[in-house]
Amino acid sequence: MRDKNSPAESADHARPLPARRRFVQGAGLLALSASPLGALAAQAARVSDGVTLADGPRQLVRYPGKRPLVRVTTRPPHLETPFSAFNEGPITANDAFFVRYHLANIPLSVDLATFRLTVGGHVDKPLTLSLDELKRLADPVEIVAVNQCSGNSRGFSEPRVFGAQLANGAMGNARWTGVPLRKVLEQAGVKAGAKVVTFNGLDTPVLPSTPDYRKSLDIAHAMNGEPMLAWGMNGEDLPLLNGYPLKLVVPGYFGTYWVKHVFEIEVLDHPFEGHDAFFMTTGYRVPDNDCQCVAPGTPAAKTRPISTLAVRSFITSVGTGGVLPAGRTVELKGIAFDGGSGIRGVEVSVDGGQNWQAATLGQDLGRFSFRAWQLPVKFARKGQAVLMVRATSNQGEVQPAKANWNPAGYRRNVIESTPVTIA
Repeated sequence: MRDKNSPAESADHARPLPARRRFVQGAGLLALSASPLGALAAQAARVSDGVTLADGPRQLVRYPGKRPLVRVTTRPPHLETPFSAFNEGPITANDAFFVRYHLANIPLSVDLATFRLTVGGHVDKPLTLSLDELKRLADPVEIVAVNQCSGNSRGFSEPRVFGAQLANGAMGNARWTGVPLRKVLEQAGVKAGAKVVTFNGLDTPVLPSTPDYRKSLDIAHAMNGEPMLAWGMNGEDLPLLNGYPLKLVVPGYFGTYWVKHVFEIEVLDHPFEGHDAFFMTTGYRVPDNDCQCVAPGTPAAKTRPISTLAVRSFITSVGTGGVLPAGRTVELKGIAFDGGSGIRGVEVSVDGGQNWQAATLGQDLGRFSFRAWQLPVKFARKGQAVLMVRATSNQGEVQPAKANWNPAGYRRNVIESTPVTIA
């Protein structure tokens, strides 16, 4: 089934739809089918913090079901979370969660009466499942996990690199509800010799020459119990712009693998190659070495697909150019995360990296989640200060003092610096 614009039945317009039969996530999305996407994104009077490019400060825009987000592109929608949202807590609200599409033909509505997930290829028993049937296939599970775009923070790369010039808002942390991918594959009966599992969503290319957006996982990863087919996000149905009705969640891995609107899963007994494997074989690749980096401005001799998140941390309670009081204790707050080992510790410097203090870690929501941290500090003198934060993961990975560089601007995780004024 590939119905990107399923009409609602006339009777359904007159009464509220139950959650399991919602054709459109958020009533305002009905406008999407009647007007160009560009007309929907009304500019807000404010602008975002972060990257300012040659065409001026980036605008905040409002899409149905979302608070004002930072516009990166309009078609397809590419929207960043304003960084202030991350100070609201370790869970990112659904209406603040970033949006990333690669193909311009996105689903504007999904009719659950006709939506089906198919599972085929190198299996004993091909499956065709409605969402309700999928929900009954196994007991639901929940996991809190970070979804971060591979190019998050790319706009700070020096020298500049090709691609969307993102600040730090192409990430989010949510509580995902669904069924383990392994349970679905076991129901289909994966045959001996299976090598990879591929995933396809309802978004499609405009031109036949454009490759479809398909991703793959090695069979061992697909079967290890961590990847999930999620229908829930923070206790609600997935927002349409984040993949309703079904999203592949790959904890610890970059968002390129988190395919939205999943409707097709195929098990292969051979490598995933060809035209529609572009986003595995050509796109989303990093230098094939320990640091996944090269000397700035140089190409990589050999590459491999990007995979797990690097350890990162941010200050969220004050931004660049912020003002903090002198002579009074203030509490710095922030978040940290990594690719799944969990956070061992967070350290903060208020003097540009000369001295470091251990912060107190907040509640542990799971090894794939944001970990909140806090630290009370007092500034004796007025003037300028540079705040810095660095995290160490449970496996011993520490953020680098100098940013690594690669031609795509992927996987940035340098120690963050925040210049502020003490007044």
